Amino acid sequence: MRSAAIMAATILAASLAWGQTNTTSAQGSSTGKAQAAPGSPRVLQAKSQEELKAYQDAFAKTEPAALEAAADDFSAKYPNSELRASLYIRAMNLYSQSNNAEKVIVTGEKAIADDPTNPIPLVQVASAITETTRDTDLDREQQLALAAKDAHAAIDNIDTGLIIPANADPQRVAGAKRSILTMAYDTLGMIDLNKKDYSSAAQNLQKAIDENKTNPDPVLYLRLSVAQDHMQQYSQALDSANKALQYSKDGSATQNLAKQQQARVQKLMAAAAPAAGAPAPTPSPVPNSAPGQSPVPTSPTTPH
Repeated sequence: MRSAAIMAATILAASLAWGQTNTTSAQGSSTGKAQAAPGSPRVLQAKSQEELKAYQDAFAKTEPAALEAAADDFSAKYPNSELRASLYIRAMNLYSQSNNAEKVIVTGEKAIADDPTNPIPLVQVASAITETTRDTDLDREQQLALAAKDAHAAIDNIDTGLIIPANADPQRVAGAKRSILTMAYDTLGMIDLNKKDYSSAAQNLQKAIDENKTNPDPVLYLRLSVAQDHMQQYSQALDSANKALQYSKDGSATQNLAKQQQARVQKLMAAAAPAAGAPAPTPSPVPNSAPGQSPVPTSPTTPH
């Protein structure tokens, strides 16, 4: 189950990537490269009109596989171009919109190789790796560690790594940053849930919720409820489940899971009430479910 926060971040990231077509040619410049003042938006610059035209032709493609191929061709022809990462980011976003997580990782990692501080590919790759990593994977720990590293890098570079058009609306940029941070903290929370570190999961998921206050995401509240449930914080878990139910759409999978989580926590609270001081029931392990499949409803689950 993809959270609305992740989808919002994808859309905003794509819109920023479109803005990266605001490039110039360095021909005619005395330095050969524009010098940006500290703190000002980074500007992508082609080294020739030929390079700029090749970039624009590749960027105009709207089919992800065609764009990825064009990006590979462009990178081979212009190995030192500043524009390479932008093409891979656009391909990555197109793959993300078609829910092709494997290709999101492939193109996103190419973008990161060219631009290691850009939070857009960092957070997209981190999220895609987390979504596709399973408990049975032999390299599970390495993959989760890589995803966490990329998510932290996205957070650390949020104010300096974005390539923002000089005329971009400040509110739109601020919204994109909040969505990227929401996505990063949500990803870290999911990694913590997978590793059964419920305290850290609750902290990261709460940060994701705080970054997304203007557009409450029921999936984030549902995941937070699961973490709180495992810590036997039943009152908080019930409050989070109630909010997940409040913000979910009628008939959605999230609503159904929120109802199940709400009922589960209420039963646990009722069972624990008569025996004050007695140990609370131990939550069942979090099952690992494939994207699009509903987790087992009889135990606290990790929504995907």
